[in-house]
Amino acid sequence: MLMNDQAGLPLPLSGRTRVFAIVGDPITQAGSPRLFNSAFRARSAEAVLIPLEVKDVDLPAIIDAFRRTRNFDGLVITVPHKLAAFSLVDNFSDMASRIGAVNVIRKHGGQIFGDNFDGLGFIAGLSQKGHDLAGKRILIVGAGGAGRAVAHAILDRQPAAIRLFDIDQVRMNDVVVELRDYSDQVVIETGVPDPTGFDMVVNCTSIGMRPEQNYPILIENLDSSTLVADIIVEPDITPLLAAAQSRGCVTHSGIHMLSGQVSAICEFFGI
Repeated sequence: MLMNDQAGLPLPLSGRTRVFAIVGDPITQAGSPRLFNSAFRARSAEAVLIPLEVKDVDLPAIIDAFRRTRNFDGLVITVPHKLAAFSLVDNFSDMASRIGAVNVIRKHGGQIFGDNFDGLGFIAGLSQKGHDLAGKRILIVGAGGAGRAVAHAILDRQPAAIRLFDIDQVRMNDVVVELRDYSDQVVIETGVPDPTGFDMVVNCTSIGMRPEQNYPILIENLDSSTLVADIIVEPDITPLLAAAQSRGCVTHSGIHMLSGQVSAICEFFGI
């Protein structure tokens, strides 16, 4: 049987408990409640983080409730709300502004303030596993809130080239323009999700949360020398990662991106 801190259970709740939440749709795959409640316990914080499943149309109401609830101290934002949440905060960090998406929100000086730690978490998780992206060719699939953050973080590591693919071509092209504004040294292109010739593939879509979904890349062209990363937390081994492992690839699961940003987000929340 797991000990409470391992299971991520909060301290006994009371009227003094500070409330945090993760907001997404769906929410059953979220790893944040376990990781953050464990982090709160390790810090002896009287706080709890709960999961909230919220539809797109209801996100403004949740943000408004957050503003009005005095012991509601912070929000973690996950799929598919990171872009929409950016337009609902009063102020934001330079990184959130650069990406146009937030994955955390706190109260500050009578306003609500957004930041984005997805890119930091992704790079931290890779670094902990000994992966260096400098000079590498990277294929990124997905240009939503998380995809933007990952793409900008990868760009800052000075790869040789980045190819971006998204079924939403307008969104994909917008991100390419953003990336080119920040670097004229890295080859940045759009193209099909073909892993041929790439050192690393990153899935930043929700494809793989359900086992019946197709792969986000042309899996038949995946070479054993390619590092394959997925930002999905649940399941830990997505269909993409399972297929990559069967081809002899080194894989990197989504929990590393989340665990790589827990300490930074706790500090952001003042814990």
